[in-house]
Amino acid sequence: MTGPTTYYNAHCPVCSAGVVHIRRLTDLSGDDRRWVDIRAEPAALQHLGVTVEAVKKRLHVIDRQGVLRVGIPAFAALWDEVPRYRRLARFVRLPVMREISAALYEALAILLYAWNQRRERRQAALCGPAERADRS
Repeated sequence: MTGPTTYYNAHCPVCSAGVVHIRRLTDLSGDDRRWVDIRAEPAALQHLGVTVEAVKKRLHVIDRQGVLRVGIPAFAALWDEVPRYRRLARFVRLPVMREISAALYEALAILLYAWNQRRERRQAALCGPAERADRS
């Protein structure tokens, strides 16, 4: 088995901070995890049949069993890799908590995606055409 692969949007400050935190905790073991910024490596999604927009909306992780997880299941797969977060992973997988945490995540994901879209439009408006091409 290979280590998990996390697909995330590094241009999102919230997403990036969360990934940096988990990455810092998991990289201590020197394992074979992969961290893919989909803005820098959009072609990495082709074999999954997943779009860049989908990953901008929700975290995607391929777990150690090779299963693609999205949203709360993706977080749980990441949390399984961090001893101090394994209880949280088990907690969000409990039948009632799975539904509650998924609903909360979906609401937060919608708000975060909209916020990031506004940020990107604002940044694009402030940049000249050459700078906009560089950011794509």
